[in-house]
Amino acid sequence: MTELHLPWLEAMIVAPILGAIIVRFTRHRDAAWNRAVLFSGLALVFAIGAWLDFSALHIHEAHDHYDVVSRVMQRDVFFIDELSAPLLPLTSLLFLLVILATMRTKIRRFSFSWALCSEAILLATFSCHSNWGIIACLVVGSIPPLLELRRRQKPMRIFAFHMGLFSILLIAGQWLVQSASVDSRLSTIGILLLTAACLLRSGIVPTHCWITDLFEHASFGTALLFVTPLAGAFAVMRLVLPIAPEWILEIITIASLVTAVYAAGMALVQHDTRRFFCYLFLSHASLVLIGIELTTPIGMTGALCAWIAVGLSLTGLGLVCRSIEARTGRLSLDRYHGLYEHVPALAGLFLITGLASIGFPGTLGFVGAELLIEGAVRVSPAISAIIVVTAALNGLAIMNAFFRVFTGTQHIASIDISSRPRERIAVLILAVLILGGGLYPQPGVESRYHAAVQLAELRAKRGLGKAPTHELAIGHVVIEHDVASAGSVTYSSTPSSPPTQQPNKTTPEFID
Repeated sequence: MTELHLPWLEAMIVAPILGAIIVRFTRHRDAAWNRAVLFSGLALVFAIGAWLDFSALHIHEAHDHYDVVSRVMQRDVFFIDELSAPLLPLTSLLFLLVILATMRTKIRRFSFSWALCSEAILLATFSCHSNWGIIACLVVGSIPPLLELRRRQKPMRIFAFHMGLFSILLIAGQWLVQSASVDSRLSTIGILLLTAACLLRSGIVPTHCWITDLFEHASFGTALLFVTPLAGAFAVMRLVLPIAPEWILEIITIASLVTAVYAAGMALVQHDTRRFFCYLFLSHASLVLIGIELTTPIGMTGALCAWIAVGLSLTGLGLVCRSIEARTGRLSLDRYHGLYEHVPALAGLFLITGLASIGFPGTLGFVGAELLIEGAVRVSPAISAIIVVTAALNGLAIMNAFFRVFTGTQHIASIDISSRPRERIAVLILAVLILGGGLYPQPGVESRYHAAVQLAELRAKRGLGKAPTHELAIGHVVIEHDVASAGSVTYSSTPSSPPTQQPNKTTPEFID
């Protein structure tokens, strides 16, 4: 495997671990916040460095240059590829923004040290090379929220039961898949157990109650960081998709479709902001799973683009709800609150992130939503119709919540509740990324398409699907994939025009 120029991955994981240790023994809360921001920012810098270094190499996967952990364990442990490359800086950014936007009134409730530990575990999960390593990280990653519930003396039975069941299914499924080299029936049972574990971790109906319980009893920041990076979708990509037959993927698709529509409808009728956000997230996470299970390059490209958009937009939306709670307490959506005059920046971010999550034109989520629908149309028009209906319901829920929270009356406050500088910084960063990614989506779509083709090729090599032969033209860059050339992917900067028929190739797909 090719090496990166510097040990970016190990530094990216070590930085939050070191920060968690230092913050744990820092008594002054402002100093703890400063150090948490510093080490989370370092993790983001190292993650971006790994992404840029990997992109400059023009290869499929790579590991650290020195790679101390791999040399000690005598096997590759951490690596970066087309799928994980943008997920690492995305995850680091989400943690940095949540820590950065934490108000002083929330510092005692939100543990910076455990947040940094969770960041290190999640980054290790996304950069892990082996399936057992991913499973270990996913299991360990469920411990920090559990400890917070215990520390706050909140009910923890529902979350503990579901995470315990998730761990058992994950371990048993992987063990059966690896040990059933002769008996195919045991392998099928193992894949089913892995699928059940991933669906449970993703909150697919009827196993979604642990997410609503977590948002109800844990701090908003902890619950937000546990779900928005979409670790369940990553488990599906790494553990299930490469080995699952088509009928298992159809089960995931049906379950995801039901969850998407159900959660969108529930978000529309919620009376509490936390529960509204929870169901909105479940609906969008299910749409990402639907695109992944389409197993076509265009559909998976849309899902991977939507993954990035959902992570950024819903984290921003959650930050707004969290900031409003820090000022007024838990908000009810049964009446109007009229907070726009006091926090116009937060109101603007609420609208931007909400519209981006449903794929509004000019935002980061637009291209992902379009490709997702296009990929669904090629598989089944009914699936695409359900996706459109789900997006419409989510849009209605977002606008209803916006008007309830920010308009309708004049809010009279006895203290200053205007947005603070740290919140304005978070607002600016998210607005730039969401609008900038919407106005110039080409690099991101290029990268996600390349990852989708690799995943489709992996299934084709194992006899689980057709080898992809596609062309995706966006703007002035044409991405060509030719199965006959041993899975090579070439990039050519040419004007967008309908592809021509070439010998010994099937007619490529074209999107303008």
